[in-house]
Amino acid sequence: MKAKPFLSVWQILNMTFGFLGIQFGFALQNANSSRILQIYGADVEHLSLFWLAAPLTGMIVQPLIGHYSDRTWNRLGRRRPFFLVGAILTTIALILMPNAGLFISPETTHAILSPVLIGAGMLMIMDASINVTMEPFRALVGDMLPAEQHTVGFSIQTFLIGIGAVVGSLMPSLMNRFFGFSNMAEPGEVADNVKYAFYVGAAVLFVCVLWTIVTTKEYSPKELAEFSGEEADKPKEKHRNGLMEIIYDIAHMPKVMWQLGICQFFAWFALYSMWVYSTPAIAEHVYHSPDPSSAGYAAAGDKVGELFSVYNFVAMLFALLLIPIAKKWGRKSTHAICLTLGGLGLMSLYFLTDTNVMIVSMIGVGIAWASILAMPYAILSDSLPAEKMGTYMGIFNFFITLPQITNGIIHGWIVRNVYGGHPMYALLTGGIFLLFAAIAVVFVKTKTAHSR
Repeated sequence: MKAKPFLSVWQILNMTFGFLGIQFGFALQNANSSRILQIYGADVEHLSLFWLAAPLTGMIVQPLIGHYSDRTWNRLGRRRPFFLVGAILTTIALILMPNAGLFISPETTHAILSPVLIGAGMLMIMDASINVTMEPFRALVGDMLPAEQHTVGFSIQTFLIGIGAVVGSLMPSLMNRFFGFSNMAEPGEVADNVKYAFYVGAAVLFVCVLWTIVTTKEYSPKELAEFSGEEADKPKEKHRNGLMEIIYDIAHMPKVMWQLGICQFFAWFALYSMWVYSTPAIAEHVYHSPDPSSAGYAAAGDKVGELFSVYNFVAMLFALLLIPIAKKWGRKSTHAICLTLGGLGLMSLYFLTDTNVMIVSMIGVGIAWASILAMPYAILSDSLPAEKMGTYMGIFNFFITLPQITNGIIHGWIVRNVYGGHPMYALLTGGIFLLFAAIAVVFVKTKTAHSR
C-alpha cells in the first residue's frame, strides 16, 4: 500500500478555498433568512417551520451527492464537477432570495403562493445548492490528505470558513454604513443593504469555488486505489442501485458515526435555535421592537449580523489553534471543552441586555463553532474507507439535518406555548443542548491515537 504524500499549506489552502465563498453565502443565509421571512409575513412561532426547508433538502441531497461523487470521474475529476454545478445554482439562489416578492403581484399576496412561501422556497433552493457544493469539499480533504494531516486540513478549512462567515455576516451592516444602502424599506420589501449584500455574496461564492476547481488536481482512481491498498479495477457491487446501496451503507456505517451522531444531534439542535431565533430574540429582548417593519427590528437585524461576525471571526482564529491543542489533548477532549464554552456563551445571552457585552458570549460560541466544523470530521475521517469517503460524509449529514428538523417541528410550538412567545428562551435552550453535546462526545470510542 502506497502512502499519500503530505501536501503543503498552500496546496491545502487552494483545495479548501472554495469553502470561503460557500460560507460567505451560508453566513448571509443564517443571519438574514429569519429577517427576510418575517418581512415577507412569517410569524415568529412559524420561523422554525420555514427554516425546515434547509435541513430537509440537506438530508436528501447530501447523501446522494456523496454517493454519486464517489462514482463520478470525468475531465474535471471526482469532486470538482459538483463544485461547479453547486456554485452556479447557489449563485442564482443568492440573487433570487431577497427578491422573492418580485415573483408575484400585490393582488396575490394572500394566495397560496405568498411572498413568505416563495421566500421559503428560495431558501430551500439555496440550501440544496450549497449542499451540492459543500459535501464534496469535505470529502476532498479525506481524498487528498493522509490521516496525519486531516486535523490540519479541516482546521484550515475552518479558518477559511471563518473569513467568509465574518465578512458575509457583516455585509448588510457594511452596505449600510459605508456604501449608503438603506436598512429600511417599505413593509413587505427587503432593504437595499440586505439585497446588495446577497449580490456580493453570490459573486464571492462563485469566484472562490472556481479558484479551487482551477488550482486543484484530484488523484486518479488508480492512485486512490494504491493509497488504500485495493485494486483499481476491483469489481464494484452492481446488484444494488444507488438508493439501495446508500441504505446498505447506513445499516453498516462505522460505530463511531453513531456515537458522534449523538454529539452532533445536540450541537446542531443548538445551532438551529441560534440561527432561527437570534434576530427576533435580540429585537424583543434588547430593542423591544418585535415588529419586523420597525426601525428597532432593522437595527437588531444588523446587530445580529455583527454578533454572528464575532463568533465567526473567533472561529477563524481558533481554527489555527485547534491543530496544536488537538495534538496535545486529543480531538475528543478538545471538542468537549470547546462545546462547553459555546454552551455557556449561548446561555449567557439570556441574562444580558447590552449588545457590547454579548460580544463576550459570542467568543464562546465561536470557539464551539470552530470545533464543530473540524473535530467531528477529523475524528470520523480516520474511520472511513477511502472508496466510500463521500458516501459516509454525506450520510453523516443526517446527524446535522435530523436535529434541525426536530427543532423546526417542535420548537415553534414550544416558543408559543411554553416560552410565551419569547424567542430568547430558545437561545437559552440551545446553550443547554451544547452542554449535552459536550457530555456526549466523551463517550465516543475511537481507534486511532490522532482522535483520542
